[in-house]
Amino acid sequence: MNEHDSERLAGLLESDGYQPTDSASDADVVLLNTCCIRENADNKLYGALGNLKTLKEANPDLQIMVGGCLAQKDREQIQQRAGHVDVVFGTHNVHRAMELLSQSKVDGPVMEIWEEAMAADEDAFPSALPARRKTDYAAWLTIQIGCDNSCAFCIVPSVRGVEISRPVEAIVDEARRLAAEGVTEITLLGQNVNSYGRDLALAARREGQDVRIRPMFGELLSEVGRIEGIRRVRFTSPHPKDMTPDVFEAMAEVEAVVPHLHFPLQSGSDRILAAMHRGYTGERYLDKLAQARATIDDLAVSTDIIVGFPGESDDDFAQTLELAAAAEFDSAYTFVFSPRAGTEAAEMTEKFCDPQVVRDRYERLRTVIERSALARYRDRIGRVEEVVVEGPSKKDASILTGRTRQNKLVHFASEPLKPGTFALTEITDAAHQYLLGELVEITDRPTYRTRLDVMAAQ
Repeated sequence: MNEHDSERLAGLLESDGYQPTDSASDADVVLLNTCCIRENADNKLYGALGNLKTLKEANPDLQIMVGGCLAQKDREQIQQRAGHVDVVFGTHNVHRAMELLSQSKVDGPVMEIWEEAMAADEDAFPSALPARRKTDYAAWLTIQIGCDNSCAFCIVPSVRGVEISRPVEAIVDEARRLAAEGVTEITLLGQNVNSYGRDLALAARREGQDVRIRPMFGELLSEVGRIEGIRRVRFTSPHPKDMTPDVFEAMAEVEAVVPHLHFPLQSGSDRILAAMHRGYTGERYLDKLAQARATIDDLAVSTDIIVGFPGESDDDFAQTLELAAAAEFDSAYTFVFSPRAGTEAAEMTEKFCDPQVVRDRYERLRTVIERSALARYRDRIGRVEEVVVEGPSKKDASILTGRTRQNKLVHFASEPLKPGTFALTEITDAAHQYLLGELVEITDRPTYRTRLDVMAAQ
C-alpha cells in the first residue's frame, strides 16, 4: 500500500511539472513516504531527516515533505524533532500533497493530518490519482482502505482508519483504463482486502435498500479477472477469518486470477492467536488452507509469522513450528515482534520475551520454512512455466528474471527482453527462493501506452 501511495505522490509531482532525480542534492523537493509497521522505520526516518538538514542549510529553497503512516502517527513530533521539514501530511490526504507544498512556500511549515478519509471522496483513494509506476506492465489498484480489525500487535487501524470500500464501478473503470495502457498484471490492494464491500452493503441497508450483506470480494475478483487485456490478477492482503469459499472458486474458475494465495498465519498457537485477537484457531486456519488447495489447482501459499509475541512460551512456539511444517508454505515473511506505541501488545511489557530466546526461535522457524519452500520449489523442476520478464539480474546482465503465475522468480539466460514480455521457461534447478530455467519461447511482447496517449486516442 505504501509503495502504491509513493507511485501516486510521484505522479502528482510530475503532473505539477517536477521531474525525478537520483540525487537529493539536485532536488527542489524531497518527499519521504513513511511506514510505521516496524520500529526501525522510525529510526530510518529521523536519520534521513538529519542528513537532509545539511542540504537544507546549503539550499534554503529545498522543500522537504514527510507523508504516510509515520506522519499520521507522530504528527507534531516530526516538526519538533526536525524543524527543517516544510510539509507533514498523513495517510488520508495524499491527494492534497501539492496544495500543501504550495501553501508551505507562502506560509512556511505546514502540517495537515486528517483523522479519517472521506468515504464519498474518490480522490482519497490512491488509485484515483495519477501514477508514476515503477513498471509499465504491472499496476497496483486500491479497492479498500482502512481496517476494522483489532489485532493486538498492529498499528494499521490507528494510522489508516476504518474500512472504506471503493465502489465497484470505479475499480472496474480503473482496471479497464490500465488495460488500455498495456498493463497486463493488476494487484488488488486493501488492508483487509477480502472484507471488501462489507461497508457498502451496510450503508445500503441503512438507506433502506433491500441488500443482503454477503461476501463481495470473490465477485469483484472475477469481474476484474475477465477484463480484456488483463492476464494476471493478484491480491493482498487477506485475513484468514474473513476468507470465504467464493474467493477460492473465483481463483479456480477465472484464468487471469493467479494460483497464489498470501495467507497470513502470525502464530500456530491458539493461545497466542487469541491474545493477538486474530479470530481463528490453528485448526481453522489449516481447514481453510486445505479447502483452498482442494479448490485451486497448483496453488502456491505464502504467509506472515511473528516470533516472540508477548507471552509466547516454548510450547506456543513449538505449536507454530508444527503448524508451519504441516502447512508446507512456499514462502514466508517471518518477523521478530516489534512493539508499536499505541497498540495493545506494546503495553504487555511484563510479558516481553527474552531477545536471545526470540532470535533462536526465529532461526529455528526459518529452517522449517526453508525446508518446505525448497521441497515445493524443487517440485517445479522439469515443468514448463509461463513467466513475465521483470528485467536483467543485478549480478549478471545476460541473465533475466521472470515471475511465474505462482509468484516464483525464475532466472534464465536470454538476449535482452523488454520487461512485461511473456515467455515459457523450462525449470532446470531450484533453491528455496528462486528457480533456474531455460528459455523455451517468447509468447508475447508488451505494448505500452501512457495515460496521455490513451486520452488522446479517445
